[in-house]
Amino acid sequence: QVHIVESGGGLVQPGGSLRLSCAASGFTLSTYVMRWYRQAPGKERELVAAITSAGSSIIYANSVKGRFTISRDNAKNTVYLQMNSLNSEDTAVYYCMTPAFATWGQGTQVTVSS
Repeated sequence: QVHIVESGGGLVQPGGSLRLSCAASGFTLSTYVMRWYRQAPGKERELVAAITSAGSSIIYANSVKGRFTISRDNAKNTVYLQMNSLNSEDTAVYYCMTPAFATWGQGTQVTVSS
């Protein structure tokens, strides 16, 4: 059974950093494209970053380029999202998923506020 658990969210001040983790079970993460999405209150879910199985290709939303870094540790079956220089517009629930399965985790809340 495919299962995804996001963690690492929290309350951070503007300019701060957080690292989100996405732990997968029920499938071998190393063979799949992995994506991070976010959904802010009253807004549609948007793609934040994606990484191919080997990590050779990465894309970012324009709004996070230069501030966020997606990475993966296939040995740990985990994907990460390092978020730096956070601002209030980054406040959202963050989710990870692979397009191979129609499975979403519960998400992790990120709140950027002073």
